[in-house]
Amino acid sequence: MGLTGLAIFKQLPKTNCKDCGQPTCLAFAMQLASGKAALDQCPHVSDAAKEALDSASAPPIALVKIGKGEKEVALGNETVLFRHEKRFEYPTGIAIAVKDTDGDIASKVAGINKLVFDRVGQIHSVNLVAVVNASGDGAKFAEAAKTVQANTEFPLVLVSEDPAAMGSALEAAGANNPLICGANAANLEAMVELAKKYDAPLVVKGNGLEELESLVEKAGYKKLFLDSGAREVNKVLADQTQIRRQALKKFRPFGYPTITFADNTDPIQAVVDASVYIAKYAGIVVVDSADPADLLPLITLRLNIYTDPQKPIAVESKLYEIGTPGPDSPVFVTTNFSLTYFNVQGDVESGRINGYILPVDTDGISVMTGWAAGKFTPEKITEMLNTSGVADKVSHRKVVIPGGVAVLSGKLHELSGWEVLVGPRESGGIPSFIKQRWGA
Repeated sequence: MGLTGLAIFKQLPKTNCKDCGQPTCLAFAMQLASGKAALDQCPHVSDAAKEALDSASAPPIALVKIGKGEKEVALGNETVLFRHEKRFEYPTGIAIAVKDTDGDIASKVAGINKLVFDRVGQIHSVNLVAVVNASGDGAKFAEAAKTVQANTEFPLVLVSEDPAAMGSALEAAGANNPLICGANAANLEAMVELAKKYDAPLVVKGNGLEELESLVEKAGYKKLFLDSGAREVNKVLADQTQIRRQALKKFRPFGYPTITFADNTDPIQAVVDASVYIAKYAGIVVVDSADPADLLPLITLRLNIYTDPQKPIAVESKLYEIGTPGPDSPVFVTTNFSLTYFNVQGDVESGRINGYILPVDTDGISVMTGWAAGKFTPEKITEMLNTSGVADKVSHRKVVIPGGVAVLSGKLHELSGWEVLVGPRESGGIPSFIKQRWGA
C-alpha cells in the first residue's frame, strides 16, 4: 500500500525540531504513514528525500480535475477499499446525459441546472453534463457542446469515439477543461493528442481489464479516467472492484478514477444500476434521466456513503427560529447532530409550533451519546442559553430538554436560573407535550 512509519523516518532529517508540529521526527513519520500529515509540513526535508517520499506516499489513485471555477469537479485521491478504514475523499460525480439529437437542448440543460436538493441542511446537486454524439455528425455534436456550454456552469463530459467529431466539439468547449470520453484501441493516439492539445482529462476505454491496462500504458498520459468497457451491472461491479483493489496495491495502470454509465432503458433499473456504481467506487456515473425523483435517491445515497464516518454531519450551533416565534414561544434544547436537529425541527413544524431551537455543539453526536460522552452537559446548555441571544427574545425563562436526559434538569436549573421542563424522550411527542405542559 504505502511506506511504513519507519521507512519514512529514515528519509527525514531526524533533528526533532518540532517545526512540523510533532514532538519528534518519528512521530511525524507515523502521522505521514497514516495519512494524517503532509510532507510539506516538514521545512527541513531534503529534495532527494522529498522526491522519494512524494512518489511513495502519493495516493494510489491520482487526483484528476474536470472543468474550471466554482463548479470544478475533482475526483480520485482515494486510499481505502472500505469507508470505515478511513473515509472516501471525493464524492462520485453525477453527470446527466444530453444527446445531440435531443430537441430543445437549452431547455433540458436549464432543467439540469435546477437539480438542487436540500439534504440535512446541506445543498447538493448533480455535477456534470455529458454531451453525447448520438447523431454521429461532428458538426451537430459541436453545436450541441456549444449550446450546453453556453447554458450551464457545470463541467462537460464530451462523449464520442470519433476523433474528428471530438475535435470539433473541443473547439467549442475545450477551453473549459471538459472530460474527453472516447479513447479506445482504435483511436487512442488521436484522442491522446487532443487531450494534450487542450490539456484536458481523457477517458480510456478497454474491452476488458487486460486491454484497459495495455491502453493506459500506451497512452503515456496522466490525466485519465478508466472505463473497462463493461455495461452489464454485474460485470461493471466486478470490474470496478478489481480496479480499486489493484489501484490500492499501487498497480499504476489502474491508479485513476473511473467512469460508469447507467443507461438501462428501464428508468427504475437505471437508478438501481447507478446506486451500485456509486456504492462501488465510480468516479463518475452518467445517467440519462433528469427527473428529480430519480436523482434524489442517488444524491442521498452519495451523501451517506461519502460522509466522513469519523465526523458526523452537524448543523451550526446557533439559535434557530421555527415559524414566527414571539416572546411567549417555547425554547427547545437539543444537540447539533443533523439527524437529531432535523427530527426536532420537523416535529416542531408539524405541530405548528412557533418556537426556538438551540442545538448545543456536541461535535455532531446525538443526545444520549453526547450526554454519555460529557458533551451535552448543564454547563454547555447554560452557556448556549447565555450567549445565543434567546434570553432577549423571550419574556419567560423556561427551557425544554429531551426526556432522555432528565438527570440534567437539577444542575441546569441551578446554573442557568431557567425553569427546566423535561420533554418527551422522542421528538414526535413534542406537539402533545406543548399542548399539555406549555403555559401550564
